[in-house]
Amino acid sequence: MLAASHRPVLPVIHQHAEESAILRHVRSVLVRAPHVKLRHLARLDERIAAHLDGLAVAGESGVALCRAALETPGVGEVFAVAVGAIASKDQARVDWLFALAETLADAHRGLISAFGWVSAHDLQGIVMELLTATEPMRREVGIASCIMHRVDPGAMLVAAIDDPDPRLRTRALRAAGEAGRRDLIYDCLRHVQDDDPSARFRAAVSSLLLGNRDLALSALADLAANPGALRTQALGLWLKAVDLPSGHRLLQSIAKETASRRLLIQAAGVAGQVHYIPWLIGLMADDETARLAGESFSTITGLDLAWLDLERRPPEDLEPGPSDDPADESVDMDPDDSLPWPDPAKIQAWWEVSGQRFQSGVRYFMGEPVTVEHCRRVLREGCQRQRRAAAEYLCLLTPGTPLFPIAAPAWRQARWLAADQPAIQFRTANCPVPN
Repeated sequence: MLAASHRPVLPVIHQHAEESAILRHVRSVLVRAPHVKLRHLARLDERIAAHLDGLAVAGESGVALCRAALETPGVGEVFAVAVGAIASKDQARVDWLFALAETLADAHRGLISAFGWVSAHDLQGIVMELLTATEPMRREVGIASCIMHRVDPGAMLVAAIDDPDPRLRTRALRAAGEAGRRDLIYDCLRHVQDDDPSARFRAAVSSLLLGNRDLALSALADLAANPGALRTQALGLWLKAVDLPSGHRLLQSIAKETASRRLLIQAAGVAGQVHYIPWLIGLMADDETARLAGESFSTITGLDLAWLDLERRPPEDLEPGPSDDPADESVDMDPDDSLPWPDPAKIQAWWEVSGQRFQSGVRYFMGEPVTVEHCRRVLREGCQRQRRAAAEYLCLLTPGTPLFPIAAPAWRQARWLAADQPAIQFRTANCPVPN
């Protein structure tokens, strides 16, 4: 009877496997969401951890159900299997997952995510093998693992920057900036004209974060001025680094592009100039631009529109996501989902009373001029999009500052922030990986 009571309950294990994958998919959205704070992320991470613990306790039954889910391998499914394989040091399963990641982009992301999730104890003896492997993808995952756990890959990172494999080279260039390796700034600058677009972009970003204000800004300006997949990211970082008049001139150029209205509204919030405020308030009367304009307004002023009751009811005919109509080919989610609907009359009244404290010629971010202390406060208290901007500002204000990982497991972020270490120092790769 006792043995029977310890048999795995398959429906429960199946739920653990399904929920861990689903919640990982949810997490990929929430780490970039405009309304999610660290405490919200922590609650989600606790749920993910609980389901992964359930799978670990289930042993081989949990492994079997997770592998069955890989018949349709998404990011979450691979993440759940990989966490278990790494924690149990099942080399055969890890090798199988690497083979899967070679061919599927979602599997690749899920695998890297798992290496960032697991603890220091789970990674001991694994990361160094990855860094010294012959396969480029294993070295790429090794470098990514180090950066996610605040470990400097050392000489392996330097060698990877010039590797012939574009994906490894891109990861290494990205890691140089995230680790604050100012000694590698010239290595990054050599790749600002890289043949691979992703490597070229990462080289420019890292060069800028490490202190270059010449070639890096020029490369990002080219990306920001022309339509393309990397335009929004390039423009956002470029605007944070340039002087206000330069940013205004580029926004004037973008304003002539009728198809770039959303980009212009987003960019106005990043630019942080108060003379955009009346224009943003005017856009709040248009349902198509209201929420995005409200977010840019909040990015400049720091106001929480929902908390201060400065919002209005959504339109009655609003369809926030993909419709149920089988003839509708659009499957895109509403890009402004979770943003409040600003009430332009209430906000105009607030601005007339309180706007006088904002001065022209000053860049504002979340209601204050951009300073190290203010950005650290936003890292502790802000929402994810705001926290990402704060992390970038900290690097720009003090080149060589490691980029704070706002997508790391929430408990790890909380520990670093509690220790007042938003720019936590990296250890070298021959040291144990910190938990």
